[in-house]
Amino acid sequence: MRAPAIERSLTAGPAEGPVDPFPLRLSGPVIKGFGRGSKELQIPTANIPIEGLRVGSCETVESGVYYGYAGLDIPATAGNDNDNHGNKKSSTTVAAADGRVFPMVMSIGWNPFYKNSVRSVEVHIIHTFPEDFYGVQMNLVILGFIRPEFDYVSKEALIEDIKMDIKVGVNSLEREGYRDFKSDSYLTNFGC
Repeated sequence: MRAPAIERSLTAGPAEGPVDPFPLRLSGPVIKGFGRGSKELQIPTANIPIEGLRVGSCETVESGVYYGYAGLDIPATAGNDNDNHGNKKSSTTVAAADGRVFPMVMSIGWNPFYKNSVRSVEVHIIHTFPEDFYGVQMNLVILGFIRPEFDYVSKEALIEDIKMDIKVGVNSLEREGYRDFKSDSYLTNFGC
């Protein structure tokens, strides 16, 4: 599906809060993705495995862009022993705002612009981290759907839409019916 040339709303979902099937909960370890988020798009993502994707009571999840909160089990030191170029680096502390819970927007799908042959879950956490944190457990509370996935005529058009998705996600989460989910205990339950 090609991206429509229409004006988009600055929020998604009803103002009073999520409606069925939301909230959805999903978790998994942060894994290496295609490497395009940070390098090509300048919009880093934390990916989790798609295998066995079952969110809440939903057997299948529609491909598209969603918003909600991400909880990260970030230890005092995070990341791997090598930087993005394979060079040895020293451990540094990852600073986390509000503990370990952050607003996020995420894509579940095939990324038609890149013609992926596998479906992926790519989460853009709305926070700047000083280093990668592969292997860290990430818990997601998905509160709403922003839009279906589209194909794009250019990388610039894709980036423009992703930036709009981020605005929509942030604006949507600022509403009273969504703010309380930031303290959902699922987000920080990293037990066995």
